[in-house]
Amino acid sequence: MMGGVKHRVNQELPFFPILLNIMGRRCLVVGAGKVAAAKIAGLMNYGPKIVVVSPRAVREIKDQARAGKITWHQRKFSPNDVRGAFVVIAATNSSEINAAVFRACRARRVLCNAVDDPENCDFFYPAVVRRGLLQIAISTNGRAPALAARLRRELEHQFGPDWSSWIEHVGALRRNIQAQELSVKTRRRRLLQLASLKAFRSFVRQRTRKQSANASAAKRRSK
Repeated sequence: MMGGVKHRVNQELPFFPILLNIMGRRCLVVGAGKVAAAKIAGLMNYGPKIVVVSPRAVREIKDQARAGKITWHQRKFSPNDVRGAFVVIAATNSSEINAAVFRACRARRVLCNAVDDPENCDFFYPAVVRRGLLQIAISTNGRAPALAARLRRELEHQFGPDWSSWIEHVGALRRNIQAQELSVKTRRRRLLQLASLKAFRSFVRQRTRKQSANASAAKRRSK
């Protein structure tokens, strides 16, 4: 509660899309079941300091705690747990506990996500397509998660593994263009050409030919 008024999520308005840098930040997860384990696995890709609070935990979380990958406090949640957290994930099987976590976060101005509980969320987890540094996030504002998942599968087919290497390649060429003394118009034209579908297809063809040549050379050496 804040000022005696319960916070309500306005689901008529879309949430503001944002990508957060959580490297080295304290991320609190309340709950340690299968759902929490899935959330933790996703967080680990981005290098935060993960703290888990729960009286019990599934084997995966116990193993991660023993390996020092996360910190697990084997006890019930306390509102003070959210102090110093950058984001908080409420992933228990109790709507009452999730709501209590959300209230504690609101009181301390910490962003909170309560799994499958839009009323107690400051942000949602989007469905994400990842290809190296390329990330495509899909959100239905919590209305249709199954649709978001289907769109993600379609985009995963559309944006194949080659896009991971392509992003690195484009990044390197962009830095080279930016370092040159060019007019604004010329720089913009070259950057647009660099990001074109034609350039991507050319990159894939060259990469495929190089891989084939390397495979043939390796085969000859093995004879």
